[in-house]
Amino acid sequence: MPTYDYRCAANGRVYEVNHPMAVTIRNWTELCAAGRLDPEDIPGETPVRKVISMTGGVIHSSTLSNPEAPPCSTGGPCPGGGCGY
Repeated sequence: MPTYDYRCAANGRVYEVNHPMAVTIRNWTELCAAGRLDPEDIPGETPVRKVISMTGGVIHSSTLSNPEAPPCSTGGPCPGGGCGY
């Protein structure tokens, strides 16, 4: 089962949960149910947002020293448009 990271709007913390790809989690109640988390004092309707993470770290373009995509080494477009930049 895939693992997803979600950021809680109330406390800014990121929580890791496992759930099927077909499941959509929108709020704190749904996240607590999926991740078997303690709801604490956070209102159930508090929004949560899925974040993209790689190797355990959350990547935001604003934290990069150069948030702009680097140009391809050839100076032209990537073959097939699939280089990832």
